[in-house]
Amino acid sequence: MAAVNTSRMHADELDLDAPLVRRLIARRFPHWSALPVRRLASSGTENAMFRLGGELVVRLPRHPGAVPDLAHERRWLPLLGPLLPVAVPEPVGAGEPDEDFPWPWSVYRWLAGTNPVAGSVEQPELLAEELGLFVRALRRVEADGAPTGYRGGPLPERDEPTRAAVAELGGRVDARAVTELWERAASAPEHGGPPRWAHGDLSPGNVLVDGGRLGAVIDFGCAGVGDPAVDLMPAWNLLPASARGVFREAAGAADAEWARGRGWALSVALIQLPYYWDTNPALAENSRHVIAEILTEAG
Repeated sequence: MAAVNTSRMHADELDLDAPLVRRLIARRFPHWSALPVRRLASSGTENAMFRLGGELVVRLPRHPGAVPDLAHERRWLPLLGPLLPVAVPEPVGAGEPDEDFPWPWSVYRWLAGTNPVAGSVEQPELLAEELGLFVRALRRVEADGAPTGYRGGPLPERDEPTRAAVAELGGRVDARAVTELWERAASAPEHGGPPRWAHGDLSPGNVLVDGGRLGAVIDFGCAGVGDPAVDLMPAWNLLPASARGVFREAAGAADAEWARGRGWALSVALIQLPYYWDTNPALAENSRHVIAEILTEAG
């Protein structure tokens, strides 16, 4: 589990702490006011999490851009959860803005487990299979009427921000090599079928493992329909090379989709790295890991 990250990652981020959460709970949910509150370790960039007693967790948006995700989860998690093979967050309380906190916030049931660390995954083949089956199950959910995912568009739409990130990184990455790999991925055949559901942010920080197995997938703020290749990112941001084939087979990814998934992993890592270089060590380290894995895989 990552260390508690209380540093500011966004210019418009609020200061959040346990005393604030205690006040919010006391006013909105007085029946929970006697429960202890403590901030949880997380490398998350959008929300801060606080354990509330033994069975609940409170999530507060860190900045205005994270606020719509709460309503999104409240709307779609109750529909998605019963159709998926692992646990997902269950909203049990909706907090409203007040004089102490300007945005909505949520209370969820506590989910057991810890975030896996890339390079130190226990039973990687088992986790790869279970993650792949989660991806396959999610993309089978009926897409009619579903929202477009945060990362639901075609991969080439990320060309400009990806190249800008490479330029910003300068000598901190092999610019020529990563640009060549990005161009190769961006030129892969686009998703030709109907839009499919995808989580959109399958990173180690949004996966919980328990006893070496996949226990839960959390943070569905990016979820929606589009090109499901975005959910292949764990092949490079979490799993070792030896387990990638297991994950790919379980997810049912064909060649073009696999190439786009690699491109998604590379683009997300390149864009995150300069932004979080100084403010989120865990996320920056995972971004470096992804870039190194993709470079190694390419030979």
